[in-house]
Amino acid sequence: MRSEAIGKVTPKFDLKDGKLVVAHVLVAFIALLIGGIAGLLQTMVKSGTIKLPYNIGYYELLTAHGVLMAIVFTTYFIIGFIYSGISYTLGGKLLPVVHRMGWAGFTLMTVGTALGVAMVLTGKASVLYTFYAPMKASPYFYIGLALLVVGSWISGWGIFYQYKYWKRTHEGKLSPLFAFMSVVTFLMWQIATIGVAAEVLIQLIPWSFGWVETINVMLSRTLFWYFGHPLVYFWLMPAYMCWYVIIPKIIGGKIYSDALARLSFILLLLFSIPVGFHHQLMEPGISSFWKYLQVILTFMVVVPSLMTAFSLFATFELNGRALGAKGLFGWVKKLPWKDVRFFAPFMGMLIFIPAGAGGLINASNQMNAVVHNTLWVTGHFHLTVATSVALTFFGITYWLLPAVTGRVLTPRMHTLGIIQTIIWCVGMFLMSGAMHIVGLFGAPRRTAFTDYEGSAAAGWVPYYVFMAIGGTVLFLGVLLMVYNVIALLCAPKGETEYPIAEAMESAEATPAYLDRWRIWIAVSILLILFAYTIPLMDMIVNPAPGSKGFITW
Repeated sequence: MRSEAIGKVTPKFDLKDGKLVVAHVLVAFIALLIGGIAGLLQTMVKSGTIKLPYNIGYYELLTAHGVLMAIVFTTYFIIGFIYSGISYTLGGKLLPVVHRMGWAGFTLMTVGTALGVAMVLTGKASVLYTFYAPMKASPYFYIGLALLVVGSWISGWGIFYQYKYWKRTHEGKLSPLFAFMSVVTFLMWQIATIGVAAEVLIQLIPWSFGWVETINVMLSRTLFWYFGHPLVYFWLMPAYMCWYVIIPKIIGGKIYSDALARLSFILLLLFSIPVGFHHQLMEPGISSFWKYLQVILTFMVVVPSLMTAFSLFATFELNGRALGAKGLFGWVKKLPWKDVRFFAPFMGMLIFIPAGAGGLINASNQMNAVVHNTLWVTGHFHLTVATSVALTFFGITYWLLPAVTGRVLTPRMHTLGIIQTIIWCVGMFLMSGAMHIVGLFGAPRRTAFTDYEGSAAAGWVPYYVFMAIGGTVLFLGVLLMVYNVIALLCAPKGETEYPIAEAMESAEATPAYLDRWRIWIAVSILLILFAYTIPLMDMIVNPAPGSKGFITW
C-alpha cells in the first residue's frame, strides 16, 4: 500500500458541504440494504426454496428491488459524489445558493422516495422497475416518482450554477475535468428525464386517477425508454469520472489525456440519449428504419467506452514503467492491489468488459431476438449497474466519507473493503453467470417460481438454485458494505485527501472548443429530434387503440 493512502494531510474539505454529501450517501446505502433484502427473497422464491407469506407478493419484491437499487441508490449516491467534487474543485466550497439548492433537491427527492416506496411495500405499485403502461399503479407511486425527478433537477441546477459562477470568475481558464464531467452527466440527465417526466405527468397520473379511461401504450413505453437507456449512462458516467480522475491519483500517477477524457464524455452525451428504440426491437408499431437508426447510434457509444479503456490502461502502464516495471506486464505488479480505493473500482472495470460485450448482443437486432425478455437480460443488467457501477461506488465510498467528515481510512478498513469486494464478485459470478446461461435456454425474466406443469423448464431449476446461492452471497456483501459505511463514519478523526489527479505534462493541450457547451447541446438536441420526432408524431397522430389499466397482483 502506498504511503499516501492513509491520512495524508491535505486542505480540509468544507464540513458544511460534507453534511450534504453524507446525507445523500446514507440514503443511498439504506436503499441498498432494503433493496438487497428484496433481492435475496426474490432469488429464494425463484429457486423454489421458500414461499412468501400470503400478504407479500413476488412482484412487490421485484419492484422494490429494482426501484431501490437502480433508481434510489444510484441517484442519491451520484448526486452526493458529484456535489462533493464540485465543492472541492470549483472554489473549495459550495456557494450558499447552491448549498440551499442541494438540500432542497435532497428533501424533495426523499419525500418522493418515501411516497413511492410506501406504495410499493403496501402492494399498491407492483409494476416493476420498468413502470410503463399498461400495468397500473397507485397514482401516488407516480407522484413520488415525479417528486424524485424534480428534486434531482434542482440538484442538477445547483451544479450548473456553481460551474457557471466559476467560469465567470475564471474567464479564459479551462474548467477542472471533474467539474466538466459533472456538467455533462447532469446535462444528459436533465435532457433524458424530460421523457419520463412527460410520461408520468401527462399520461400515467391522469390515467391512474381515472381522469382518462385509456392510455397510449406505445407512447408510454417509448417515453420510458427515451429515459431508460440514458439512465444506464447516468450510472456509468460517474463511474467513468472515478476511473478517469480519481484512480490515477490513488495509484500515484496522472491522467493520460485531459482532452481525450473530455471528448469521451461529449460523445457519451451525444450518443446515449437517441437510442431507446433498441429496447423496443421486438415491438410492432415502430418502423424498422427508426429502429435501425437508433441501433447504429447505440453502437456509436462503444467508441467513448473504448477510449476510456485505452486511457485507463495507458495510465496504469505508464505509471508502472515510471516506477521501474520491466517486461510486457510488469506494470501490473506495481498497482496498489491492497488499496481498496483502487481494488474495488478496478474489479468494476474488469467486469465491464463482459458486461459491455453483452450490451452489444442486446443492441443487435438479430441476437436480441434470441435473448429478448429472458434472464440473459437480467444477468447483463446485473453485470453493468450491480457490478461495474456498484463496485466503483463502493470504492469511492472508502475515501469519500473520510474526506468529507474529517476522518481517516484505516488499514483494517482496506482489508474489510477488499473482502467485501471479493464476496461481491463471487456472488455476482454465480448469480449473473447462471442468469446468462439459463437465459440462453429460454428462461423468462420477471417471473416467480413455476414448474410449468412438468415441461422442459425443469432443466432451468439448477440454474435458479445457483442464482439463489449467488444472491445469498451478494446479500452478505450488502451487509458487510453497510457495516463498512458505519465504520467509516466512526473512523479516527484526521484529514484525508480528496484524490483529484492532474493531466500528464506530455499530453496535448485541451482544445478550447471542447468547453463550448452551446455546440454540444445543440448537436445533442438535433440528434434527438432526428431520431424521435417522426416516430413520436406517428404514435400521437395515429395511435393504436388505448388500453385500460391492468392490476395483476
